[in-house]
Amino acid sequence: MIAGLFSLAGKTALVTGGGTGIGFAIAEALHGAGASVVLAGRREAPLADSRARLGSRAAFVRADLADRASLAQFARESARAFGPPDIVVHAAGLNARKSAAGIGDADWDAQIETMLAAPFFLSRYLVPAMAARGWGKIVTIASLQSSRAFPDSIPYGAAKGGIAQMTRAMAEAWSKDGIGVNAIAPGFFPTDLTAPLFADPARAAGLAQRTAIGRLGEARDLHGAAIFLSSPASDYITGQILYVDGGFSAK
Repeated sequence: MIAGLFSLAGKTALVTGGGTGIGFAIAEALHGAGASVVLAGRREAPLADSRARLGSRAAFVRADLADRASLAQFARESARAFGPPDIVVHAAGLNARKSAAGIGDADWDAQIETMLAAPFFLSRYLVPAMAARGWGKIVTIASLQSSRAFPDSIPYGAAKGGIAQMTRAMAEAWSKDGIGVNAIAPGFFPTDLTAPLFADPARAAGLAQRTAIGRLGEARDLHGAAIFLSSPASDYITGQILYVDGGFSAK
């Protein structure tokens, strides 16, 4: 019975940004727990490759999450392979890494639309089917930047600060319908966005020393949190931010 709390057999999960990085790590975990998984993102090649790595019970849909007008159609397409999602993970992200003076309108709009607007508007299209079943899970991706600043990341930090509060607000709106809304706030993991950091051994080592555990994250470190927040095991947990950062935020 306890093991069943963490089973996702018979569930369908939609993971945006699921072709690479944190998105794929989470998709891999949910798939391993029994869910059918739909990967979504802009680039077909990594999506197709990741679908092949998962094998059965996997599909992908190309989508530009920064295009708000296309989200309703994307929500419909996400249900074609396995039915309306029981679980949605909003893992799509980007970081322009520019100084305050260098940030243009396009930089700001792309990051805010992808990481803050899309999780709300896409969730709003998916919530009715979850509410009709009386159960659903929405998992957003927060960040260390949800609560502190890092250089050259103002739009990214604004989006991640907003996602923390929006997660709580969406929980307040939808949890009465049986929908849990929580966030994972990763520390430093090897992804496309953090490639410059991991390419600098001295900088990476310095950040590892600032964690309580003494190392940077690996993809497998996200698996447990992702399954927990997507499964019946977390049915009485909503509106929370779970930091998966090796204790970086605790020091």
